[in-house]
Amino acid sequence: MRRRCFAEFLGTFGLVFAGTGAIVINQVSGQAITHVGIALVFGLVVLAMIYTFGDVSGAHLNPAVTTAFAVAKRLPWSEVPPYLLAQTGGAFAASALLRALFPAHTTLGATLPAGPVLQSFVLEVVLTFLLMLVILSVSTGAKEKGITAGIAIGGVIALEAMFAGPICGASMNPIRSLAPAVVSGQVQHLWVYLIAPVAGALLAVPACCGVREPGCCGSRTA
Repeated sequence: MRRRCFAEFLGTFGLVFAGTGAIVINQVSGQAITHVGIALVFGLVVLAMIYTFGDVSGAHLNPAVTTAFAVAKRLPWSEVPPYLLAQTGGAFAASALLRALFPAHTTLGATLPAGPVLQSFVLEVVLTFLLMLVILSVSTGAKEKGITAGIAIGGVIALEAMFAGPICGASMNPIRSLAPAVVSGQVQHLWVYLIAPVAGALLAVPACCGVREPGCCGSRTA
């Protein structure tokens, strides 16, 4: 468990440092990375972390994913708290380092709605629902299977960030939003990014059960 939690810490650190760091650097460099570049950074860093830590901890990197795995009976509930603590530690370490590197930056890549709050809430629910559906479909237990899992998951993250990022930020991850928001003090509308991703991930569990074989998400034959 110690190694698995350390893997979650390092993986989440990498995700938040590269992903939100791309947002920060894009803003301070005159849009050199571009929105498409930011979306690709998020997708590619998740892909890399899955191939690096997937066989150790599953590379969840996301409290919503960990919680959904537990609900789907693919992860013991006793392992959820240490996973969440490790993810939280990794995310806050990344945001703290970005604050030290860019002390004048106001948001540090925090997610903020560009339009109505309800619009962003619904988008985050749907985006995380689709992401979790893919994760459940390419994983066995709480770990990824095969060489294509990282490509599928990273690709979905990049795709969703590319088309929905300008409106809602395409967080799909409570801790990815919490850490930069708290460190930068941009906590307005934070509840959207704490509740919506978890709701979307949980909705994906029964949806996956509806299309996959009995027992895939803790279900049983009648």
